[in-house]
Amino acid sequence: MGSVFLPHLRTGWHVDQAIVTETERLVVIRFGRDYDEQCMIMDELLYSIAEKVKNFAAIYLCDIDEVPDFNDMYELQDPMTVMFFYRNKHMMCDFGTGNNNKMNFVVDDKQEMIDILECIFRGARKNKGLVESPYDYNHKRV
Repeated sequence: MGSVFLPHLRTGWHVDQAIVTETERLVVIRFGRDYDEQCMIMDELLYSIAEKVKNFAAIYLCDIDEVPDFNDMYELQDPMTVMFFYRNKHMMCDFGTGNNNKMNFVVDDKQEMIDILECIFRGARKNKGLVESPYDYNHKRV
């Protein structure tokens, strides 16, 4: 149900504008299909923390069937992907999974996700392109 309340980016132009025009906050975009179970779980989590992180993170959803523009560019083959941008720059995060470009797994703990967003935001403000996640997901993945 979280996907109903979070803003959807309906075109490639809207995705670009969200990334380009936000100058103070981290832009968090969940790419995937709204009906996918992993997306629904992540959307619920993102919605539940949106109010707590609104001062430093803007959260958006983008359906990869509705807006296929970025599927190749960002290699969006996973059912659910979360990507981070700051001042028009793609932010990478080392989650211990070997893929620093995006989060392609579900985080089911609110505080954990808040900590990750805070970590990426702090690194972004220090002009770091790659930050290390406060959590190692190498052993958690199924």
